[in-house]
Amino acid sequence: MSARSSSPARRSAGPDAPGAAGAAGRLRAVLSHAGLDCECRERLDAALRRFATQETRRAARRALAEARARREDAAAILALLDELDHLTSEETDRSVFLELSLLFHDLAQAATAGADALAELAREE
Repeated sequence: MSARSSSPARRSAGPDAPGAAGAAGRLRAVLSHAGLDCECRERLDAALRRFATQETRRAARRALAEARARREDAAAILALLDELDHLTSEETDRSVFLELSLLFHDLAQAATAGADALAELAREE
């Protein structure tokens, strides 16, 4: 965590945060006007912070799993692209070049999805 950032639970639990962590922040904002006694309010705030932290961790695990899955996809596609080493420019079945070009597009999509998942994880720092 960098010096410029606040704790993950507070930052991700704001009312504008996505998902359950954002819901915890919105709930906290509504309950701030509920007139709860001090002890009850402190316990509720602590529970909401724990919930937001758990949801942030869950989202991080999900993003990391997504990035790993896209890496596996990319590795499988690269293995299929090994066929390029066995082709010559005189290949009679020209459709093989189209098939391989589509694999490159699939590789780009896997890379983009993996990069997006890791960028999401970085934002949750």
